[in-house]
Amino acid sequence: MKTITEPSRQLNVRSEVDVLVVGGGPSGIIAAEAAAGKGLKVMILESRGFLGGNLTIGLPILSFLNCNGKQNIKGLPQKFIDRLRKDGNASDHKPCKLHMSLTIINSEAAKDVALDIMEEKGVEVLMYTFVADTITEGRKVKGVIIESKAGREAILAKTIIDCTGDGDVAYRAGVAMSKGNAQGGMQPPTLMYNMRGVDVNKLRDAVVNHHDEFDMDTMPAHQFAQGMFITVGLRNQIKKAQAAGIKIPVARTILITGLNKDEIWVNMTRVNGVDSTLPESYTHGEIEARKQIKEINRYLKQFVPGFENAYMDKVTPFMGIRESRVMQGRYILTAEDILSSRRFDHVVTVASYPVDIHHATDDDCTMMFTKDDYDIPFECLLPKEYDNLLVAGRCSSMNHEAMAATRVMSTCMALGEAAGRAARIALSTGVEPANIDIKTLQKELRDTGAYLGD
Repeated sequence: MKTITEPSRQLNVRSEVDVLVVGGGPSGIIAAEAAAGKGLKVMILESRGFLGGNLTIGLPILSFLNCNGKQNIKGLPQKFIDRLRKDGNASDHKPCKLHMSLTIINSEAAKDVALDIMEEKGVEVLMYTFVADTITEGRKVKGVIIESKAGREAILAKTIIDCTGDGDVAYRAGVAMSKGNAQGGMQPPTLMYNMRGVDVNKLRDAVVNHHDEFDMDTMPAHQFAQGMFITVGLRNQIKKAQAAGIKIPVARTILITGLNKDEIWVNMTRVNGVDSTLPESYTHGEIEARKQIKEINRYLKQFVPGFENAYMDKVTPFMGIRESRVMQGRYILTAEDILSSRRFDHVVTVASYPVDIHHATDDDCTMMFTKDDYDIPFECLLPKEYDNLLVAGRCSSMNHEAMAATRVMSTCMALGEAAGRAARIALSTGVEPANIDIKTLQKELRDTGAYLGD
């Protein structure tokens, strides 16, 4: 590959902060909220023009409840939902046999609530900004180099929380990372889109009263009898459509009711082989997914009851990425930990979503269920190489199979809260985050409403 030599230059230091949160998705906004207070200067960076990340792309939030119907994600994530619900912008947590629970939200309202919280907490928000590099010294990441329309600048921080999803800060700092399974295959992303004009009751009648024909994966008919729901199935209908020459990239029909009575979110595009850390690959995924939407709409109108007069309302602004870089931290959570409902002395999050692997090379999915919830220890947020860097969200320290469970938004929000509170405790006690008293962190999490298995 042809190269050039970039000349060295002095950079302006835009800001010096106590806690820098990079990434304004589900984990990032909760991390910033948890870190703020007691006079600390907290800043959050986001590459897009809004906060919320995957909260804004039409997905339901899965698994606030565990498989036994008990709520295990509480604390600041629940308070976020409470704020949405107050204005009718979120549903209750509805139990679901396949996904533990569903919480439907208004994605536009989630953007507003996130910004409101940042303003209330005094968090400085900087959007349209990418992290291009890091500033390291010994066992510290002392800051980041950013790129924006203003050019190349530096931000210095005492503590940094990487909530980018892709582990951008950790990767730039040389932290050990992995991607995908043993062959490097990663779960494919999905470009969500919204349909209006759907006769939702007609769809409901099909899956409740004609369950043999409109089959649902592991989901009993009574689950759809009232309220909001998600369909995962209709495999026979997809086969009929494929026989008729319609190209469908998935083996299952995944449809999610919205907050409006005629609204369905469609989770059916799938582009195998996309790597969100490579712009050419990510670009290919976005283009290919938009082509797939046309074929999926043909399928829905011709083969799925209730879609006869439906129309596409909007496509979300970016693909939902299931998997990319993952940190290899001080503890790597495994599928065995999850499936055995393992408990850890250093627990900072209790999660319950099953191992849900969307296959890297075909159109199907494998799900492995737990009999109870499981712990995630603090060490999953800590890189081996640095003491003042925390990594929260789907790029925390998990193997390929475990990350297929911990990637959901409820868990990412809870991990963000643990990271944010750890950062603030570290600064208030004069130690690095890696060296805080774990019992102090656990006590604060419990005292502020988080569930740690008590």
